[in-house]
Amino acid sequence: MEGFKVKQYSGPVKRYCRTMNLRAGDQKFIDDYRHAHSKGVIWQEIIDGIREVGILEMEIYILDNKLFMIVETPLDFDWDAAMARLATLPRQQEWETFMARFQDCSAEATADEKWQMMDRMFYLY
Repeated sequence: MEGFKVKQYSGPVKRYCRTMNLRAGDQKFIDDYRHAHSKGVIWQEIIDGIREVGILEMEIYILDNKLFMIVETPLDFDWDAAMARLATLPRQQEWETFMARFQDCSAEATADEKWQMMDRMFYLY
């Protein structure tokens, strides 16, 4: 494994790490979820909304049915305000409902309700 190239910014950024589980399913189920997030398939309104609320970078990693999301934002980013705004943007709730069939959550849940914030317990000093 070679690792993943990381964006560089002109100054420090905040990083948020979140997690969620997909519903238990077979490999085709996981493949369908991955495909829905692939370039050219994910709805452009979703990408635009993520950027519109101030998110600089978002990555999702997967292992079996476990998801791990890394979000990078400016230092003055207000998570709660941004997520409240994101939930009102075009097609966002439609996307959340569409994705809920894969996710271990309620179909009515917002992105912020689905993804659980993780605590950083270690970093290399």
